[in-house]
Amino acid sequence: MIVLATNDFELYHDAVSELQDRGIAFTTAEPGTEFPDETAVVLTATDDEISVSPAVAVVRVASEEARSGVEEALGLLRGENGRTIIGIDPGEQPGIAVLSGGMIVATFQVPPDRVAEIVHDEAEGATNPLVRIGDGARLIGAQIVDDIEGIPVELVDETGTTPHLGAGTRGVADVIAAANIARIEGEPIEERDVEPTGGELKRIQKRSRKLSEENRTIDADLARAVATGEMTIREALDTHRS
Repeated sequence: MIVLATNDFELYHDAVSELQDRGIAFTTAEPGTEFPDETAVVLTATDDEISVSPAVAVVRVASEEARSGVEEALGLLRGENGRTIIGIDPGEQPGIAVLSGGMIVATFQVPPDRVAEIVHDEAEGATNPLVRIGDGARLIGAQIVDDIEGIPVELVDETGTTPHLGAGTRGVADVIAAANIARIEGEPIEERDVEPTGGELKRIQKRSRKLSEENRTIDADLARAVATGEMTIREALDTHRS
């Protein structure tokens, strides 16, 4: 069982909300009191004074880190060391799934240029974070890998990670795929060099024509710059116009 023991009102309020939202059974106690015999993990503030037996795990977090503290406590409760793994299914609107101790604790679907921001926010204060990204959508995936700093990244074979969707489940496939990717061990990488194919360049050119008010198409060199992340399509269109 998780015991929330803190004199920090902000941490107490936010942690109770996080635990209740997840439907987790827990109890609260004053930091200086004796905890129940079934206590497995104590969640407390960095400056609270508590005393526990060696068999009880203690998670200390700052006031504003209630969510990450709850995730770490849940991971310890399940005996999986509370590791945070962030799965990414790259594409036009990448799916992101955040797992802690094997459980999905957050999901997102954002434009490619926001993925690294989400990853860094979710990894901040997390226990031993790891990013796993699918090997599809090569150009977008390569740019995402380049944008992620200070967190280990694994490249995962994403074959079979996208599920069949039944009625009423449209739009969640990328997020489910991201969760599946997070559970598959991959190859550690620091960067991903990808040479865009002719077909990929043509798709970028076609997209530039749709975005252009003058129905213009950027040339192959500008399309390559977009493909490798040197500029956005909008910047390429501005360059082409000038």
